[in-house]
Amino acid sequence: MFDIIAWVILGLIAGAIAKAIYPGHQGGGILATMLLGIIGAFVGGSLFSLLTTGTLALTSSGFSIGGLIVAIIGAMVAIFIWSLITRRTA
Repeated sequence: MFDIIAWVILGLIAGAIAKAIYPGHQGGGILATMLLGIIGAFVGGSLFSLLTTGTLALTSSGFSIGGLIVAIIGAMVAIFIWSLITRRTA
């Protein structure tokens, strides 16, 4: 239970920072920010796990400075992919 709450908090923080850093306007409100941040935390954590261990595991980054940076990068990747998807359908 604590892990889920930690991922939501980390996702909210990472999503907000990623939206502030990412150039251009991104639509969506606080819910979209949190969702993209949580997805980014999983994407970033999984890619970090792949790069460090050589195995792909669905994990989230931990509650640390390094984990926050990985989650922010993952959230930026999620925002980029989301903008590609919404740009093509709009």
